[in-house]
Amino acid sequence: MTVLRMDNVGVVVDDLDGAVAFFGALGLEEEGRATVAGPDVDRLVGLDGVRCDMAVVRTPDGHGRLELMRFGSPSSPVGDPDAAVNVLGIRRVMFAVTDLAETVERLRGHGAEPVGDVVTFGAHTLAYLRGPGGILVALAQERG
Repeated sequence: MTVLRMDNVGVVVDDLDGAVAFFGALGLEEEGRATVAGPDVDRLVGLDGVRCDMAVVRTPDGHGRLELMRFGSPSSPVGDPDAAVNVLGIRRVMFAVTDLAETVERLRGHGAEPVGDVVTFGAHTLAYLRGPGGILVALAQERG
C-alpha cells in the first residue's frame, strides 16, 4: 500500500476571502495563505501563466484540510468534466504516497492520464492525473 493519508481537497473559488469566512463559520481554522506562480507551478498543473492565491483551512482536529484557490490567471472557466485545474468547484483530491512513480504507473494501468509533468516543488515531488469521470487526483511524495 502506498497511500499514507489524504492531505487536502482543492476547491477553486471566485472569492477567496468569502470562502475562508464561510468555512471559518463552519468551524474550520485558517492555517495560512500563499500566492503561487512561476514555471514549476505551470508545469505541475499543465497551464501557462498561473498566478493563484490560496488559503488552507483545517478541521479542528488538524487532520482534514481544504486548499481554497482563486486563480488570477489564467481565468477560471465554468464547468465541464474535462476542465483544467482552475475551474470553480472541487477540482482534485490529493494523496500522500510512498512511491510516486510506481503509483502513477499503477493508476495509468487503470486509465489515469497525466495532466502536466511530475515536478519537485518544495519538500515534495508531485504529479497530477485525470482519473475516472474527469476527477483530478494529485499525488505527493515527501522528498528525503
